Amino acid sequence: MPRHPRFSHMQQLVESIGRYLLAVIGPLIKHPEAAQLRVASTPRGDMVRFRLILKHEDVARVIGRNGMTASAIRSMAKAAGEKQGIKVVVHILSEEELD
Repeated sequence: MPRHPRFSHMQQLVESIGRYLLAVIGPLIKHPEAAQLRVASTPRGDMVRFRLILKHEDVARVIGRNGMTASAIRSMAKAAGEKQGIKVVVHILSEEELD
């Protein structure tokens, strides 16, 4: 059975943004092997939420001074989604925040 075109389009966008997020944060953090990326989307397919889960000491590195690095990362992901008509949200969390 063929997939719905919107689903395929969304899947490609999610994979592309996921690769971007991991590629950008990789050089910034001390523990790239511990980095996790979790993705959730709305049933309507109009929003995707990415959760970058990092070691506590790596969160500050990704957020950057005054949040400028995180802001730039989020802006790029958001722009990629908007280009396709999808809202993209990126959360940066430490493993400890999940407990």
